[in-house]
Amino acid sequence: MLRKFFPQDKNYVLEEAQLSLEKKLLAYLVDFVKVQYLLQHNPLGIVDETVQRIQQHHADNYTRLHDFYIVLAGIFRYRYYSDNQLAFIFSGEEPFIRYQHEWETEFKKWVKALCQRKNFLMGVLELTVFYPQEAEARFIGERLTVIAAEFFEVKIHPQKGITRSA
Repeated sequence: MLRKFFPQDKNYVLEEAQLSLEKKLLAYLVDFVKVQYLLQHNPLGIVDETVQRIQQHHADNYTRLHDFYIVLAGIFRYRYYSDNQLAFIFSGEEPFIRYQHEWETEFKKWVKALCQRKNFLMGVLELTVFYPQEAEARFIGERLTVIAAEFFEVKIHPQKGITRSA
């Protein structure tokens, strides 16, 4: 499926680099969220049922976070490469490797910033640790997309794609 987030979104090399890192970065996201939740909401280290479930959780299925990841990847392309002009690389580095590195670095910065929002932490935990019903999971996934849109001050339209917030 070809999904363009804005009219000139044709950066296929960058998109492939982003997709190649999806599982690795989503694993990072889930692990970081679990640690941040425990640091922010359980600083005394009191172990109850919720904390125990978070600590014992080992994820390998990130399908419920896929749509959120795709939205973040689109926002990255929109913010840094919206003119559809990927840079010439004169250092001899492969473009695919360079874009992977750029995306991974920015993704980790964004995760750290997003984890300062309780709604984001709770949304990720609900989708990965606590596994809600399918209809509820879709609602939580949409809530994460709204959090990202507010955080990056963009609007995400089904037909128009990504646009600046007014």
